[in-house]
Amino acid sequence: MPVETPLLEMKSITKTFPGVKALDNVNLQVKHREIHALVGENGAGKSTLMKVLSGVYPHGTYTGDIVFDGSTCSFADIKQSEKAGIVIIHQELALSPYLSIAENIFLGDERSKYNIINWDKTREDALVFMNKLGLDENPNMPVNKLGVGKQQMVEIAKALAKDAKILILDEPTSALNEKDSEHLLHILEELRDQNNISSVLISHKLNEVAAVADTITILRDGKTIETLDVDRNAGGAVSISEDRIIKGMVGREITDYFPKRNNPIGEVVFAVKDWTVYNPDNPERKKLNAVNLNVRAGEVVGLAGLVGSGRTELATSVFGKYYGVNISGKTLIDGKEINLDSIPKAIENGIAYVTEDRKEFGLVLIESVKENTTLAKLKKITKNGIVNEHEEIVVAEEYCKKLNVKTPSILQLAGNLSGGNQQKVVLSKWLFTDPRILILDEPTRGIDVGAKHEIYTIINNLAAQGMACIIISSEMPEIIGMCDRIYVMSEGRITAELPGKTATQEEIMRHILSN
Repeated sequence: MPVETPLLEMKSITKTFPGVKALDNVNLQVKHREIHALVGENGAGKSTLMKVLSGVYPHGTYTGDIVFDGSTCSFADIKQSEKAGIVIIHQELALSPYLSIAENIFLGDERSKYNIINWDKTREDALVFMNKLGLDENPNMPVNKLGVGKQQMVEIAKALAKDAKILILDEPTSALNEKDSEHLLHILEELRDQNNISSVLISHKLNEVAAVADTITILRDGKTIETLDVDRNAGGAVSISEDRIIKGMVGREITDYFPKRNNPIGEVVFAVKDWTVYNPDNPERKKLNAVNLNVRAGEVVGLAGLVGSGRTELATSVFGKYYGVNISGKTLIDGKEINLDSIPKAIENGIAYVTEDRKEFGLVLIESVKENTTLAKLKKITKNGIVNEHEEIVVAEEYCKKLNVKTPSILQLAGNLSGGNQQKVVLSKWLFTDPRILILDEPTRGIDVGAKHEIYTIINNLAAQGMACIIISSEMPEIIGMCDRIYVMSEGRITAELPGKTATQEEIMRHILSN
């Protein structure tokens, strides 16, 4: 039986940046009607490889060959790759928020004649692609009125409208809840089975990779490590375990996925009492209702709940009342009521908040690692309004060493680092403020399993030094594996307080749904 010619072949792809070989003779084959997972640690080269494929890095800036649908390709830009049938959907969605669903689907490819847009045809054609994806919305609705899951569907509809033969999805479920993630993966399976569209799925969520991938290619340090074929039995069980994938990604087995922590837990450092917050966009609606919690020295406390349960609103309202109006209740440090009505006051009183969106709120991406490290408390290295640059260099190098930040230099722009290393720089920035209470909002979102383990180890070390830590996470195994106590939130209320050692995912979900 003849061997089927692959839909896509990337042969000996090498891409070099100043001082860094990002890709080193990488090979990738994607078959027709296939979901192909591309996995690896942050910085392994996954996104760089896909940018080469999609023309973001044009032909001539790399060496090697791209053979797509039987033809050798030399893409000069994204338009050329899309015309061939290669469409990339980035982690940060490229939608125009105030335009309608229909307008977004055909943006740049408008349904027009004599430069006049035919709105009836625009809506009619949009519905064709929306129906394929089960997107049951009015095509005239602005996309900023949709949830993130449905915005992902609009992105895929855009790809289908471009007659995509292969979809590249970069961390497509990183901002989705479990239900929306399952729906998206089901759509990829339908596109494969019913429309003959292949997908390249870049994901750190190995359970999702195992659930839908037909083939898995593992990259490490810019090189192809191996390609694994996934077999499923009649019951749906897969032939390749997550541990097997992890071993290929990091080059070793991670035996204790959540590192052990046995440090003593001290007295209550921080407490919130009867904390009530109203929505700034609708001042009559409560976002938090009489919330009470506390965290002790050396303790890691988790906040579990669904998206919209109030976890981030709690963190940001406590952190200098950054979020909310008509806030009432008390914040106490060492049993004494403290006024935290501004971010500088929160920082001065030893509270640090690691935001869930490191790129928009955690870092200045066009500034260096050095400048980001000292940003939250510049006065520590400033005299008479002048920054002591020598001291700033010493501080940045110290934190890079302490947190194992992988960067060619402290002068490297933060935006050029991998997600895991960006997160370490955000942690460095807040540790430089000498906090006693550290709030971490989705601290491992969008980073790989090896970097997650390093972040967990850093959190444990901080707790061992007596810091009081609060973790907000949508990943229940992370909450259970890392936390001494867990508060469950639902619709702005605390619905349960559970011991971390004995809590189960089923128990947490029961309390989430009990409100």
